Amino acid sequence: MSPKKSPYFELKSGSVDTLLFVVKTTELDAMRAELTRRFEATPEFFANDTVAIDLRRLADGEQVALGDIARLLESVRMRPVGVVALPEQHGWAAEAGLPFLEARDKRVAGGNAAAKSEAEDNAADAPNASANVTSAAQPELFPADPTQDATELAATAGDADADTRNAPRAATLVVDRPLRSGQRVYAKGDLVVLGMVSNGAEVIAEGNIHIYAPLRGRALAGVHGNHDARIFCTSLEAELISIAGIYRTTEVPLSDDVRGKPAQIRLDEEKLLIEPLRLT
Repeated sequence: MSPKKSPYFELKSGSVDTLLFVVKTTELDAMRAELTRRFEATPEFFANDTVAIDLRRLADGEQVALGDIARLLESVRMRPVGVVALPEQHGWAAEAGLPFLEARDKRVAGGNAAAKSEAEDNAADAPNASANVTSAAQPELFPADPTQDATELAATAGDADADTRNAPRAATLVVDRPLRSGQRVYAKGDLVVLGMVSNGAEVIAEGNIHIYAPLRGRALAGVHGNHDARIFCTSLEAELISIAGIYRTTEVPLSDDVRGKPAQIRLDEEKLLIEPLRLT
């Protein structure tokens, strides 16, 4: 029997959505302190989520102990699955034994990478943050191809952007029931939820999210980099809200004019805005 027609397993090419842990310093103690500070109040936010360690923001010649970073992520219940690195970083990064992955995000195409990095730094919720975790489901990760040069990667990224612009808009997904803790819903377009999103539940959409009930769990809109996406809800009590990878947790309390009230969440440049929603 041909291996391609085996009834026992199948090998297929594909992509996997995951988090990127973007390393911006070689100071592991500072990174550990910042990561602990950020997640100790809400330890379940990224529990058991897979994460790739992104080294591309390190300065030329800088090196970090990847094994220590992997253990640090595991200590907050994240699951390191690989490394995203520049070709010149592959030599020392390979010592950790993690597979190399290619992230087809906007940084790959070069050109505006420096400006993009600066904007991300300015948007960080901690002014001295040592690392940044981008929101789940944003980058698509593939096994790295060491034979593919920067020009080819840039062309690939450009083709992907063109495909996205020309692709038909996905249908709106409507969920007409409450979501309990541990449940997760993903929509390729807009998502409408007619019941409560409980603590520990998660709603994710590539487009907008509309919740006509209390939002107490996590809501992530525009997860493939759609900065125009918005989140609307009739009672904002969320554990986490995120648009295009820029997120906010309960670590930063909501203001009285939106907490437990109708609200919308949108982006202004790289800043997450939470505004009252006037229904009358």
